[in-house]
Amino acid sequence: MNKTQSLSLRYDPRELSDEELVEHAYVELFHVTRAYEELMRRYQRTLFNVCARYLGNDRDADDVCQEVMLKVLYGLKKFEGKSKFKTWLYSITYNECITQYRKERRKRRLVDALSLDPLSEATEEKPLLVKDSEGLDRWLVHANPIDREILVLRFVAELEFQEIADIMHMGLSATKMRYKRAIDRLREKFSGWNET
Repeated sequence: MNKTQSLSLRYDPRELSDEELVEHAYVELFHVTRAYEELMRRYQRTLFNVCARYLGNDRDADDVCQEVMLKVLYGLKKFEGKSKFKTWLYSITYNECITQYRKERRKRRLVDALSLDPLSEATEEKPLLVKDSEGLDRWLVHANPIDREILVLRFVAELEFQEIADIMHMGLSATKMRYKRAIDRLREKFSGWNET
């Protein structure tokens, strides 16, 4: 063990900032994973919630989370620190969710094209609506994909508008406008729900 490795073992990862953990991980990986594990522990729950709300089911969310964690593990040495670690992490998550969403959409189209039992497909949709009957989930299931992405990144990942703009490769004002329109559409769609 060299001097850098022995020094890096003398810290409590829970006391370090994300940026400090990234620095330690850069030195440690792949021999020691303490800093990496702490980074993943900090974001694991929110990461899963973002994926589950975006994809609509826990199975796909779990798969995407595993993929994101692997991409972070292997990509951490290439992370340049031009953005916060959290923004970089959710950028990877966003891209993986889109990939999974498109994959599932292609599967559904294939099933439709093959004319497999349409009744079983219709019942596949119902658990999502029943499961997501409260709070934000109830709204997200009715939002279009871009609105859903912005709302999930804002409310679940708790990102700032600039971070969302960076992740979605949009301008800040365009992001704020999309967010406002998404909220307005949802308010309009569900304005009668509170009265019933």
